[in-house]
Amino acid sequence: MNEWARLKANPLAWISTLVLVSLYLIAFFADFVAPYSPYDGLKNGGLLPPTQIYWRNQQTGEWLGAHVYPTVQGAIDLQTGDRNLIVDYSQPSPIGFLVQGFEYRFLQLRLPLPQTDVQGNTTWQDVEIFAGFPSRLHLLGSTGEGRWHLLGTDDQGRDQFSRLVYGARYSLSIGIVGTAISFVIGAIVGGISGYVGGWLDAVLMRLVEVLMSTPTIYLLVSLSAILPPEISNAQRFMLIVAIISLISWAGLARVVRGQVLSIKAQDFVTAAKAMGASSWHIIWRHILPQTTSYMIIAATLSIPGFILAESALSLVGLGIQPPDPSWGNMLSMATNASIIVLQPWLIVAPATLIILTVLSFNILGDSLRDAFDPRDHKQ
Repeated sequence: MNEWARLKANPLAWISTLVLVSLYLIAFFADFVAPYSPYDGLKNGGLLPPTQIYWRNQQTGEWLGAHVYPTVQGAIDLQTGDRNLIVDYSQPSPIGFLVQGFEYRFLQLRLPLPQTDVQGNTTWQDVEIFAGFPSRLHLLGSTGEGRWHLLGTDDQGRDQFSRLVYGARYSLSIGIVGTAISFVIGAIVGGISGYVGGWLDAVLMRLVEVLMSTPTIYLLVSLSAILPPEISNAQRFMLIVAIISLISWAGLARVVRGQVLSIKAQDFVTAAKAMGASSWHIIWRHILPQTTSYMIIAATLSIPGFILAESALSLVGLGIQPPDPSWGNMLSMATNASIIVLQPWLIVAPATLIILTVLSFNILGDSLRDAFDPRDHKQ
């Protein structure tokens, strides 16, 4: 049984792949999936529980289908300390798919890029790469004055589900971008070190050992704390990715070096040298491709580390800053004991998605390792 057949026969691999593809599609089409803007709060709508769905008109008893009513926070009950809800039953608002909502630009792309002014000073600015297409169409939502808060609202009256969807963009993309950067550096350094050897190998491996001995979380906290407060979250995101990537390539470089040392002794490498192939040609065309399977597996297993690092930094206030949502800064409400007790849905949703994403990547990585490990193949 070949590698792909073994992978296809593993149901956990398919389930984890389906979960990850679904999450990344939701993040990519967040403007379309989210029913409300993640930045606009509802007046007197802070910390609302998940909206109750009704099927009959609460005044006349008439069947209306799925609908909600405008709901806001009322006065505090002095005996229990609970805040009463004020529901306007005179304005039923139907729930449906493909409804009109807030305006956004579909497929808009903005990236932080360096800009140089006339004095020669370089600053990072968010530059629009593609303007996108204006639209008001949303996958689901309500029509009318009533708002359907699937997961309730946060302390600012913002829809928690919409913020969760938009937060996936930061929390999921950091793993892909960070892994791509760190693996390119690790593969190049490891390949050169293992192939060239000598004093260059010694110097590079001492650098790797220094990086591997660095306490990662303390370094991240220290570097994130000195970031200028005036930078945008997009720029902060790029700096965090760069910081994590530059300390995460060392482990891969060490393993790639070991594999290159083994591969360069093979006959096909000796033949390439005899034919006059350059060292760069041999590394890129003959040696590094032999490590592709391992790097794919290792990349899949390393992505959760980036996601957890961003979540930890945002949780302590050093990562993505509000009002922009990320799963990490949404978890920062866990520092408020009353939120955990009275509004647990604000914590459970982002925590569940982080756990689900990390677990799916780990399962997929283990499945790839089982499928491509030549020592575990059965005829």
